[in-house]
Amino acid sequence: MTNAATLRPVARALISVSDKTGLIEFATALGKHGIELLSTGGTARTLRQAGLTVRDVSEETGFPEIMDGRVKTLHPAIHGGLLSVRGNAAHEKAQADNNIRNIDLLVVNLYPFEETVARNAPAEDTIENIDVGGPAMIRAAAKNHDGVAVVTDPSDYAAVLADLDRNGGATSLPLRTALAARAFARTASYDAAIAAWFQTQGGDTLPARVITAGTRELTLRYGENPHQQAALYRSNDGRIGLIDARQVQGKELSYNNINDADAALECVSEFSGGQPACVIVKHANPCGVAVAATLPQAYAKALACDPVSAFGGIIALNHPLDAATAKAISTIFTEVILAPGASEEALAIMAAKKNLRLLLLPRMPDAKAPARIIKSIAGGVLVQTRDATALDEITPKVVSRRAPTEQELADLRFAWLVAKHVKSNAIVFAKDGATVGVGAGQMSRIDSTRIAVSKSLDAARAMGSDTPLVRGAVLASDAFFPFADGIEAAADAGATAIIQPGGSIKDDEVIRAADARGLAMIFTGQRHFRH
Repeated sequence: MTNAATLRPVARALISVSDKTGLIEFATALGKHGIELLSTGGTARTLRQAGLTVRDVSEETGFPEIMDGRVKTLHPAIHGGLLSVRGNAAHEKAQADNNIRNIDLLVVNLYPFEETVARNAPAEDTIENIDVGGPAMIRAAAKNHDGVAVVTDPSDYAAVLADLDRNGGATSLPLRTALAARAFARTASYDAAIAAWFQTQGGDTLPARVITAGTRELTLRYGENPHQQAALYRSNDGRIGLIDARQVQGKELSYNNINDADAALECVSEFSGGQPACVIVKHANPCGVAVAATLPQAYAKALACDPVSAFGGIIALNHPLDAATAKAISTIFTEVILAPGASEEALAIMAAKKNLRLLLLPRMPDAKAPARIIKSIAGGVLVQTRDATALDEITPKVVSRRAPTEQELADLRFAWLVAKHVKSNAIVFAKDGATVGVGAGQMSRIDSTRIAVSKSLDAARAMGSDTPLVRGAVLASDAFFPFADGIEAAADAGATAIIQPGGSIKDDEVIRAADARGLAMIFTGQRHFRH
């Protein structure tokens, strides 16, 4: 129940917005409560054109807007009206002495800085879209929320009008408190975006202060488990990703769906701009990856790697979903499909799978775009740059007596890209542009190798063969082999070439083991741990 003592009548409102969504309807409703409207610049013109009576802020301050509008609300007549503590005799005397009147409702949304950055505007335009007066007023009103209501988003207009209607033209303390919390969150996220942009301009990868912010896009049913709460937030790094996808059909996305789909998208983006590629992910690990001349062929090759794990998996494609691929995918249960578009025929085929979530991206993410990875730990956060280095940016070294053949080299490069996206310890066997065995997340590298070989045998048997798919394949390891046993296990399985970082104190022993088995081996000097 509302406490009458905390109700604050609204006599005057200051409105200054860049986003004019719902503005006229909202201001008209305020007028029906007899609320006087103050405004600035373009907002005042818009209100007047709608037939509303508006008092210019410059009339209130006795000072004109100057410097192309940079200075208009930074004045005691405005901030005194926002910050004066209602019922405080000293404050009221200062108001009377200086002809300062209360402002009971502030409606401000800020210059579109984030949107300006997103469209890659020149630095001069970006800087001009840094709002100064807006955040100052918002903070003043939010600080004094005992007497002032502050609105920073058009989505809150309805709640404010409902509160005014319910309370005879007054606002309640619970609403003002909630609006203040949103206001401080808005200015914090705005400042975070500005700080991030300046740090990027200066090349400050790991600054003294890491400021991150996000806007809630989606409240999820629960987190990794039903007893956990979760939501999806949009960050301010500007990199396109899963959050930009349009969900065409299917059930709402879960936390695990989003996490797995992001892993699939990051992996398939490695192949953007090239031949058709397909990535199938289960529990954040690729269980099948392939490139081919056509998208249906890429899907078939990826599925063949581990058809058991692919059941209920996430599929990401680097080319628009076509009818043939849609038909093939529809034969097994799939949770999510991600693609940069889809044909009308493919959409019709997928529509029959009502629970399948189909997400269409405006374009593929840039696999080399710089970004920070932030991980929460007790009492702090770990921050690192993305693992965005491609093989062509380093200088691999052939360390074995035998150099890899041209086909082996192509498969080694492919396997190396995939290994970046497999949880450590990661082992990836590949052949003819497709994974044929993946071992992930084991405490021992030899165990990952054994798992990859075992899965390849299971996949072969599903095709009616007792010959493991890894026979004649190449192998990529995300980190060095500490002992020769991993090399020997790979050779026993039928691998012909290996790519790994090197750097073990037993590298000489490992190289001798490779030579003894006739394996070609490349050291990259760079590892790809993913925990």
